[in-house]
Amino acid sequence: MRNLSKLVAGAVSAAAIAFGAAIVSAPVSAGGHEEHAEVGQKAPDFTLVDVNGKEHTLSDYTNDGKIVVLEWFNSGCPFVVRHYDKYTTMADTSAKYAGKDVQWIAINSGAPGKQGHGKDKEAIEAWNIEYPILIDESGKVGHMYGAKTTPHMYIIHKDGTLVYAGGIDNDPRDSMPYESKINYVAKALDEIIAGTPVSEAETRPYGCSVKYAK
Repeated sequence: MRNLSKLVAGAVSAAAIAFGAAIVSAPVSAGGHEEHAEVGQKAPDFTLVDVNGKEHTLSDYTNDGKIVVLEWFNSGCPFVVRHYDKYTTMADTSAKYAGKDVQWIAINSGAPGKQGHGKDKEAIEAWNIEYPILIDESGKVGHMYGAKTTPHMYIIHKDGTLVYAGGIDNDPRDSMPYESKINYVAKALDEIIAGTPVSEAETRPYGCSVKYAK
């Protein structure tokens, strides 16, 4: 078992994952009334820096023929902890598709002073995260995509179209056996790689609220 940082251990105990009591379950977008990314439309381009100061531009990846998975991230959120510690959902899924022209990117839209802000390097070390975590302190990119929860997942096709938005799986309260959960991101990636339409392009995301600046 991996050794966790004090940050991570504290997040689990303090948040008391207890039956998902802190779940924020965001509605599936009906479209049309909010100005943010919509499934079936061109994904908004952006440039952000990672924890080491390196710039990452979304269109650079899609222009290079990559499918891009965006994961809204907050290492202090117990739902994020669940998928990195109790389970290794994110690590396993990203690794499974790493050799299939899929680029996984985490984004932290938490503002200074908010839960999880400034803790990303600790999370990378504790969880052996092998993909970049981008910093979005202003929340501009998060609002651009309509990200509401951590995690909140998005998939952008090689042509730049947003083809999936929603949850990582169908078990917000962690009440199902792990092998019985539907990993929506893996399911969508399998369909994209097979050249078929994404059968569930929008699902209900769940987790902690994104800790935007007020």
